[in-house]
Amino acid sequence: MKNFTYFRPNTAEQAVGLLEARWGNTELLAGGTDLLALQKNYIAQPGRVVSLNGIGALRTISVGDRTVTIGAGATLAMIADHADLRRLFPALTAAASEIGGPQIRNMGTLGGNLCQRNRCWYFRDEHSPCLLRGGNRCSAIDGENKYHAIFTQNHRCVIASPSTLATGLIALGASAEVLGPQNRRRTVELAKFFLAPTGPNDREHSLAANEIVTAVTIPVRSLTNAAYEIRQKQSSDWPIVQCAVAFTGGRNGQKATGVRIVLSQVAPTPVIAEAAARAVENRVINEESAAAAGRAAVEGAKPLSQNSYKVRLVEVCVKRTLLLASGARPYWEG
Repeated sequence: MKNFTYFRPNTAEQAVGLLEARWGNTELLAGGTDLLALQKNYIAQPGRVVSLNGIGALRTISVGDRTVTIGAGATLAMIADHADLRRLFPALTAAASEIGGPQIRNMGTLGGNLCQRNRCWYFRDEHSPCLLRGGNRCSAIDGENKYHAIFTQNHRCVIASPSTLATGLIALGASAEVLGPQNRRRTVELAKFFLAPTGPNDREHSLAANEIVTAVTIPVRSLTNAAYEIRQKQSSDWPIVQCAVAFTGGRNGQKATGVRIVLSQVAPTPVIAEAAARAVENRVINEESAAAAGRAAVEGAKPLSQNSYKVRLVEVCVKRTLLLASGARPYWEG
């Protein structure tokens, strides 16, 4: 690991002041569950590390009548165990409770989960000529790609977007609060926060190198919501496919309206499955309508050589998430 200078500011403004205009030499440290792995793999080699752990304001959770604000430094465990969040936003808390194991959930943060680097093994192998580290072509397109994107149209890089909190937050209409130099503040819809990287100067999100996420704001709209993910094993594993849904009504025989269905782990960015939402809009959610939404969710998928199995998993994941949200018994759990 390369030697670096360590900074521990007391305010978000001080932290931003320590950042540089270009990526590479300065990295932010929150829980460290991603950055330390990148450093050990010689993918990130910063000369300066700016810790956010001395900024108490980033770790707060505020529940109001109209909005909920979660500081970017709130840990995954804090989110998963928060009683009001579990009541209002099960799509968020269920996802948080499934991430890693207890150690990871007690260290990892909301901001880190949203801004983490992708998990592609070619990107994380220092010897691979990855497109995002200066190579000429995405190695996964013709290589080992069983966990990569199935929505690959027009993407030079076929990573799978890794954030499992983003899915529910997008479905719930959340926004990120961003702080930049000279105290410039802006609000970014999380639906527009993520980007598909194309080269070494890009990240998987829309932040500039000298900006930080300070909080995420979620409107309180009494939405029925849920999240579900499919993994190879039930603990400490990354999901292969994940889905979150939110809508009005949809329980006790009511029709679902304002339906939003979001997918993750299937494209370089989270996917808002509009065709799937239309399939259940203004309908009672049952086995038939939920299955129709699942089929609609994979319209336009173009899987790679080793991941066509994900198409079926998306269909199942969307169906089960909708049924969970509607209050149906999860019969697939036995």
